[in-house]
Amino acid sequence: MIKLIFSLILFAQCAGAASVKKPKANVDERKAPETPPAPIVLTHDVPNFCVFGSQSGKAFTSEAAFKSVVWKNDVVYVGETHDQPLDHMAQFEALKAMRIARGSKIAVGFEMLNQTLQPVLDEYAAGKITQEEFLNKADWKKEWGFDFGMYKPLFDFIAANKLRALALNVPKKVVAKIARTGLDSLSSEEKSFLPEKVEISAHKKYNDYLKESFDGHGDSPMAKMFTIENYLASMAAWNEGMGARIADFVNANPGYAVLVIVGNGHLMYNAAIPASVKARAKEARQATFLTESAAACPEKMPKENKDMASYIWYLNHAPKPEAAAAPVASTAATAAVPAVPAAMPAAAQQPVTEKK
Repeated sequence: MIKLIFSLILFAQCAGAASVKKPKANVDERKAPETPPAPIVLTHDVPNFCVFGSQSGKAFTSEAAFKSVVWKNDVVYVGETHDQPLDHMAQFEALKAMRIARGSKIAVGFEMLNQTLQPVLDEYAAGKITQEEFLNKADWKKEWGFDFGMYKPLFDFIAANKLRALALNVPKKVVAKIARTGLDSLSSEEKSFLPEKVEISAHKKYNDYLKESFDGHGDSPMAKMFTIENYLASMAAWNEGMGARIADFVNANPGYAVLVIVGNGHLMYNAAIPASVKARAKEARQATFLTESAAACPEKMPKENKDMASYIWYLNHAPKPEAAAAPVASTAATAAVPAVPAAMPAAAQQPVTEKK
């Protein structure tokens, strides 16, 4: 057993909007802490509509302006810091807005479920199994671990409105194996979760950040477990696997819209999943919403958030209570799964453009 410090999204607190989140690229981002953190006290019980175009700085600070963005895009990403309730409420707002424009022609894609769980997700979305049965069959606590209650409104809405649901993620063991031994080491079964060709991102700033994150581990056990080349390959496979799933659905289902529920690190600067989708579904209109913490809605978009996504959505999260950090024991099979870093650059492979 290797003791590794569990790290999710780190961000600096400051007056007004918070500065850029910087998740550490160390251990399994997809696993919740074994010891639940202290409760989070919300400053609001619903998300506000404090949205700015990340490229132009233009304000979209009304529900109508927000809906106009959702309505004219085919693939909408609303990112999250996994344990932040308001981020999940923001995702629900996007789904309700999408329902007005697309009716039942909607699919919701979840990072929280790996592709092997699609049959279980289909059963739950169709109302054929109970929530308890779904959580047991999907092994939610082990597979994801974060409070299901934050995601429940999305699943309830899907079932009530007979929408589609997609299990997007690449199984942890596949990403971990690539990080340790490279793409060529995968078996035929393991390769089935990835597109035929996995493109390593050529986005300089994104790759620079990945390398910086990797170098930051120094002599830690994780740094000794895999090379920078395999690390970059694992990140590419992770994003490409999810991107290909979305693109395949879009191409096979004209007229449908897809809401992507995913960690902020997978959409930042449109260099990860959005770039993968763009390469495979070139006509699909996309918009990414990065959710940021803010003490109040800023009068102007902070310059450090420029180009971080199509849009920045500032949510009034209360500061988290201090909780004692506990190391997470992880097996070698999952310890090498890197967390997605935040600083992905804006111009990656035909980036998603802000809709004006």
